Amino acid sequence: MKRIVVTGAVVAVVVAVAAAVTLTVLNRDRPDRPPTAAPSSTVETGPPAIATSEGPFQAGPVGPPKRGSYLGAWVRPEHLTEPGRVTAMTVWEQTLGRKMAIVNTYRRFDENFINDSDRQFAARGSTLMLSWAGGDTRLVTMGRYDELIRERARELKAFGHPVLLRYRWEMDRPNLRAQMWSGEDYIAAWKYVRNIFVQEGATNASWVWCPTAEGFQNGSAPSFYPGDDQVDWTCVDVYAGTKYGTIGQLMRPFLEFVAKHPSKPVMIGEFGIARSWGTGQRSAWLRDASATFKANPQIRAVLYFESDPTDNKGPTNQYMVSDDPDVLGAFRTSLAQDEYYRPMTSSRP
Repeated sequence: MKRIVVTGAVVAVVVAVAAAVTLTVLNRDRPDRPPTAAPSSTVETGPPAIATSEGPFQAGPVGPPKRGSYLGAWVRPEHLTEPGRVTAMTVWEQTLGRKMAIVNTYRRFDENFINDSDRQFAARGSTLMLSWAGGDTRLVTMGRYDELIRERARELKAFGHPVLLRYRWEMDRPNLRAQMWSGEDYIAAWKYVRNIFVQEGATNASWVWCPTAEGFQNGSAPSFYPGDDQVDWTCVDVYAGTKYGTIGQLMRPFLEFVAKHPSKPVMIGEFGIARSWGTGQRSAWLRDASATFKANPQIRAVLYFESDPTDNKGPTNQYMVSDDPDVLGAFRTSLAQDEYYRPMTSSRP
């Protein structure tokens, strides 16, 4: 809706912590407090047109569509199993009457990349986006995880299909600061990991840099940017959760940032509108989101966060649209069935 001489025991603890941090994607780590409306002074009369670059783009193996935008999603399965993932995505697509161009999936730092469900998604024509948690940045650059990173790189190379690799997304979140240390440390780790992938010949990944909209609002996100020579897609996660705003209001600082990097296509890695805002307002928000994406043609991929995380049960953290017919209808007509979002990626090896 979306921060050490190291013994084997300590490394195990660090990996366990990384695993726990990854699970916050299902929690969204946004406090379940009463929602507040955006100040009236921030209300806009129409979607902002800021990120207007139409290329040419330098995006790596997964290039943007020539026109329009890819549409994708994370769909939380009822059961976190391989068959459960396939079933959840299949039902979602049947509900929308189309396939997703991009299928988002989350991985702990120590977790293997490619599972049976991923192979099924790739075989039917969708591109996989691996949202990979990463590890403590200073331990990474100290070389403590070199073999783990090399194993992931070799696995990706063997997979063969072009993928989107969203390395340590939302790195700007306050609860990750102890693990990220600083923007400088994060950038060093990014470069270190990417260099290992190059050494292993795992060149079939487009690297996606994806902070939060809040990180651009408070000014912290830009310090984590590794540079145009390191990043293939720029990205943001944006939600109308405990605080309401149009998507254009919420991500305006991000749009201003990416407008300064016109050779990089933009992805909305996660977006969602919380259940707390009610059917009518949620439907209007989704229609406005589509208009905002179209007004900013540098945006070439958008992925919905179709999930009601189980550990944050309040409606300010619930983003599922498929169980509300009117909201689902707005999503279907403004996004899923709109020709602008019809492009499909080429995931063939």
